[in-house]
Amino acid sequence: MELAEQLQDDIKIFQKRHNISRTVMIWCASTEIFLKAGAVHQTIQSFERGLKENDPAIAPSMIYAYAAIKAGIPYANGAPNLSADIPALMQLAKDRKVPICGKDYKTGQTLMKTLLSPGLKARMLGLNGWFSTNILGNRDGEVLDDPDAFKTKEESKLSVLEHILQPKLYPDLYSNYTHKVRINYYRPGGTIKKVG
Repeated sequence: MELAEQLQDDIKIFQKRHNISRTVMIWCASTEIFLKAGAVHQTIQSFERGLKENDPAIAPSMIYAYAAIKAGIPYANGAPNLSADIPALMQLAKDRKVPICGKDYKTGQTLMKTLLSPGLKARMLGLNGWFSTNILGNRDGEVLDDPDAFKTKEESKLSVLEHILQPKLYPDLYSNYTHKVRINYYRPGGTIKKVG
């Protein structure tokens, strides 16, 4: 809870220092380790208790989202983390009438999937397999070299095709394809993001 309160104080100081009356918080840090919503994420009471007890199931992005929502600041998540996408914070945002949004910026392989797969579906072209890879030399690539952080990104990337292609509606075309996702950290690549 102490960290969340410090963030709320930082927000107020920032707003005052820069004479800002309207603020939006955007999470654009590296991907966090994979988490599923658990008991601590279900209600604001359990979440705040978890904050006080430093529960490891509360990720840094959730603390930022909580601080923003408590301060009445709209919050956008630019990573595939759970972040504000848990029942406790969604209800808090609804109760306080604070907009929240976002799952990922989708600038690489996920963007390509969201551009190409609707075209396949529109023409009712079946799919046998999809292999996608990113080669990252920047900090994002280094973070995603960790299997726990990669799992978060992988879950996000795997869900895109299922959402768009709707295999339950078109089982003959889209229920039995192989989908592989790879992200490779290659330090000499620097800040260039290569999508394949």
